[in-house]
Amino acid sequence: MAKPWATLGIDLHLEPTGPGVRGGLTDALREAVRSGRLAPGTRLPSSRTLAADLGIARNTVADAYADLVAEGWLTARQGSGTRVAMGALPTPLRQWGSAAVPPVGAAPPRRERHRPTYDLRPGTPDLASFPRAEWLKAARRAFTAAPNDALGYGDPRGRVELRTALAGYLARSRGVRTDPDRIVVVAGFVHGLKVLGAVLRARGVRTVAVESYGLRVHEDQLKAAGLHTPPLPFDELGTDPAHLTDEDAVLLTPAHQFPMGVPLHRDRRAVVLDWARRTGGLVLEDDYDGEFRYDRQPVGALQGLDPDHVVYLGTASKSLAPGLRLAWMVLPPALAEAAAAAKGGIDTCGVLDQLTLAEFLTSGAYDRHVRSARLRYRRRRDALVAALAAHAPEVQATGIAAGLHAVLRLPPASERSVVQAAAWQGLAVDGLTCYRHPHAIAEQPMDALVVGYGTPPDHAWSGALDALCAVLPG
Repeated sequence: MAKPWATLGIDLHLEPTGPGVRGGLTDALREAVRSGRLAPGTRLPSSRTLAADLGIARNTVADAYADLVAEGWLTARQGSGTRVAMGALPTPLRQWGSAAVPPVGAAPPRRERHRPTYDLRPGTPDLASFPRAEWLKAARRAFTAAPNDALGYGDPRGRVELRTALAGYLARSRGVRTDPDRIVVVAGFVHGLKVLGAVLRARGVRTVAVESYGLRVHEDQLKAAGLHTPPLPFDELGTDPAHLTDEDAVLLTPAHQFPMGVPLHRDRRAVVLDWARRTGGLVLEDDYDGEFRYDRQPVGALQGLDPDHVVYLGTASKSLAPGLRLAWMVLPPALAEAAAAAKGGIDTCGVLDQLTLAEFLTSGAYDRHVRSARLRYRRRRDALVAALAAHAPEVQATGIAAGLHAVLRLPPASERSVVQAAAWQGLAVDGLTCYRHPHAIAEQPMDALVVGYGTPPDHAWSGALDALCAVLPG
């Protein structure tokens, strides 16, 4: 007959040490949480089960649990048992001088590098706020009305329902001039850049200028297509296109430079379009977060000023969710067919999500969601600015008039230590250095953090702010 304890609860490897049974058990449990063997949220065995496993008194286990709950390592609620606290750090902070900061060069614990307690990296919206109920309603309506041939292989440009809805939405909200035949639906911005890279390379393009600050994955995608990517200078007016000479194309974020957050100055918008008309060059316009403007009027799309020389790229990744894998390119007539052919002979984006987004746009649900999200993110931005003023007055937030991130300017030579201290606090945040082109034209490097305030759900935002302020120089 099997021993009765063999079927009680989860297995928990503990080696109690130290003076006294209760103290030894408490130390062993604390070390299991500290080292990461017991992850946040893990449900522990009941006191009766663990006592039977270890051959000790039940009250001893209950007292050890109570001690760790009081210390904040565990939580206990009636009906849900005893669990590892969500905010429990896997490795305690050591005091280096007067601040809880590890020495420069020290690596954070392995688990923290993969599962931060708070994620303030830019690029992702609050996924908990995805409008599930409205999306399901739109999906039901769209699927019910869809013709049978919608379930076939489809046009490589994407479903006509979505391209038609996008043409209307982009015209009224972003000033884009297009028709459905010039729109190609793609599975994300990077996929669109891959398609464009193949088209440009086939047309003899060899050089695509990029901004001094931007996402490395975009530059890598262009390089993978065999294209050279020299950087353009950047200053307080944004990227400087006056340095464009014999390049074939340029990739820009004119409405809200990523990550610096400034719009391209109106004079420079004129300069880049003049260059394109004069040389036959092409402007690739990345409008990654065009819906989110707070303290200024929306900056219209560059494409609206010259549809024949600008490729407009937009995405649902910031306004809805990156997991939808839906983005779009608005192309000059001479490139639309070539881009559809480069995408492939059939539509490679999910039909049901395309139909649902089309319904979401035409029904007004998309506008309602964006307005609601804009208010929510503005409140978060305001809370960030207020927290900095109260706890880190030396740190200046810039690029905050729009978007889902801010650039926090730090004292000179402090970026690396602040990023490392954040990692030890279980806080994922990026330094500005990782967005700087390795061959950026000589300029004075700036120490800063790029803080995304879209990712944390509402209930975690105040905790994320506290963690951030704890590592910033006061």
